[in-house]
Amino acid sequence: MSDLPFRPFETSLDPDVSLALLREALAGAEDGELFLERRRSEALVLDDGRIRTASYDASEGFGLRAVKGEAAGYAHSSELSESAIRRATGTVRLAVGEGGGVMAPPPQGTNVKLYTDADPIAGHAFPVKVETLREMDAFARDLDPRVVQVTATIAASLQEVAILRPEGTLVTDVRPMTRVTVSLIVEENGRRESGSASGGGRVTLDGLLEPQDWQGKAREALRVALVNLRAEAAPAGVMDIVLGPGWPGILLHEAIGHGLEGDFNRKGSSAFAGLMGQQIAARGVTVLDDGTIPDRRGSISVDDEGTPSAKNVLIEDGVLVGYMQDRQNARLMGVAPTGNGRRESYAHIPMPRMTNTYMLGGSVAPGDIVADLKDGIWAVGFGGGQVDITNGKFVFSCTEAYRVKNGVVGAPVKGATLIGDGATALKQIRALGNDMALDPGMGNCGKQGQWVPVGVGQPTVMIGGLTVGGSA
Repeated sequence: MSDLPFRPFETSLDPDVSLALLREALAGAEDGELFLERRRSEALVLDDGRIRTASYDASEGFGLRAVKGEAAGYAHSSELSESAIRRATGTVRLAVGEGGGVMAPPPQGTNVKLYTDADPIAGHAFPVKVETLREMDAFARDLDPRVVQVTATIAASLQEVAILRPEGTLVTDVRPMTRVTVSLIVEENGRRESGSASGGGRVTLDGLLEPQDWQGKAREALRVALVNLRAEAAPAGVMDIVLGPGWPGILLHEAIGHGLEGDFNRKGSSAFAGLMGQQIAARGVTVLDDGTIPDRRGSISVDDEGTPSAKNVLIEDGVLVGYMQDRQNARLMGVAPTGNGRRESYAHIPMPRMTNTYMLGGSVAPGDIVADLKDGIWAVGFGGGQVDITNGKFVFSCTEAYRVKNGVVGAPVKGATLIGDGATALKQIRALGNDMALDPGMGNCGKQGQWVPVGVGQPTVMIGGLTVGGSA
């Protein structure tokens, strides 16, 4: 596969023929596009002193979509040719039927670029990356004699897309992505615990491969592991919780964010369906989804339908004011698209998805919020979680948490899970810190089998009356 810029209408496809085929496919439809993509990715993993994974993947293809009402016809192929597009035309027209649809207005154009278009894979030679991984391993082991295993990862990818619209508009975007992760295991008196730190974004590897960056990750991974080495069994019961800033916003993402995606609300399956304009959260709570933050993991200059990304307010001062929309759901709900039509690749149909979802900060000092916690848990780090969109019920595991009594931070606790539902948790927010932060750039979001990169964020937050699952 060529390293030259992705220009399918200069190399593989005739632009006039492609546009004619697209218009043939969309005759009588209400929307649709020809989405073309080339993606390259590389991942290097050093585990226990040896390179365990050295992978490079490259793919390209197209997806052709025709939309009418609630129906969408979709066909895709890894073959970029006029004959493949012609074959796909017959498939997608099954959704159009007898036609009669009126084509929706095209997306508004934009020249905004939120990130570099440099190839992060080509920016550093393969031997340099391998040597950096070995340096990461040696540094982490030298930090503490209790470190018994280290896993270090360098990952980079470049996605290039071209979106042809039936009115003849061609929208392009070049999307880099990088991430560096350090994970380690410590052992003391036969007990083993782990810690991990990760970060990146739509940037090159330049800064991430600098020693001051990955050394900071190694120190943070060690700190978390040593905290857990002295952790006690988590208590169980209903208690107040203080969530730390930044990455703990993953709870906001899962428990609330998915419920504010347009398709779930149009179909009435979200716990927040039909509540537009109503008070759904405590006063002072404002939640946004913002795909326009430069260089962030969840940011996109344009979404996968060609709509420019936007800074969308979802909850304002506790009131539900907006949903995240792709073009189809927006049209069916009689509102404007919000730039949230995303897909995993050319082989997937777009749907409403989050970008960078975060809660704005308040005015309270974080230390004062913890000091006001009479009997509860201060949760600083999170692992995996699950949510039921229909009722908003969630379960999240904590990777770093502390017992707090009468405002005094006590021993770290292990095995704590937070259980609740998003709608109730929103109303039980009692304090918002002045330390809003975004995560370091490591989030992925799954929906209906599709995965896309996302960002999360929040300030220190106190939530009353969550159920804590533990073993003490």
